[in-house]
Parts: sequence; structure tokens; C-alpha cells
Amino acid sequence: MKIKLIRSYRSKNGNPTFVYGVTGNASDLDAFKTAQGDYYREDADGTALWFTTRCVGQTGQLIITTNGNVVPDMSAYDQAASLASQYGGNFGAELAKSAASAILGLQAQASTPVAKAEESAVDSDDLSDV
Repeated sequence: MKIKLIRSYRSKNGNPTFVYGVTGNASDLDAFKTAQGDYYREDADGTALWFTTRCVGQTGQLIITTNGNVVPDMSAYDQAASLASQYGGNFGAELAKSAASAILGLQAQASTPVAKAEESAVDSDDLSDV
């Protein structure tokens, strides 16, 4: 089953709560509804909802365990952490940064001095026409 972040809010206890819309085929959604039991909720448009206090990014996957629990598939995070710790140092840090951006669906930011210099040159050229 796929999940997509819809919104977040603070619970009455002050904890951040993340609300994900759940999509999948009919049998997956039936299994999700059964696993959630009394905690099953739908949005006004009928989208199944999954609530968690632990953000898993903008999108992700859900798994129903053999015990009937609904949990996020965190294998991509585990792989990224393993690679970062295997290599350590600057290379491990860059692997972790790259993996986190990919997992979270973030676009790469221009971080090299050459790219930043090119951005500055473009910005100053744009101003000369004013």
C-alpha cells in the first residue's frame, strides 16, 4: 500500500501527528481496514487514513505484519543508515545526505562553489537590465 502525507497537527498532548492517505488495490485496502479495526478512519472523500507520530517523508509504503500491525516500510532508511555507517567520514556523510534527499523526494540543491558562482552571475545579469 502506498501512503502520501496529507497534513500534520499537534495532538492534545502536544505531540506532532502526521496524517497519510492510503492507496492500494481493493484487497490491500480491505486488509488495512481490518488491521486498523476501531482505529480505521477515512477522509471526507473516502480516502483511508493512517495516523502516526513518526514522519516517514512525503510518500512511502505500508506493511501489515504477520501480527496484524500496520507499520511503515523503513527499509530505504535502514539501507541508507547502513551505507553511511559502513563508509563513515566525509564519504559516509555525503552518502547519507544523498540518500536522505532521495528518500524524502527533495530536489538536489546547488551546493558546489561553481554552481553558486554561476547562480550569482545569472542574478547579477538579470539586474543589469533594470
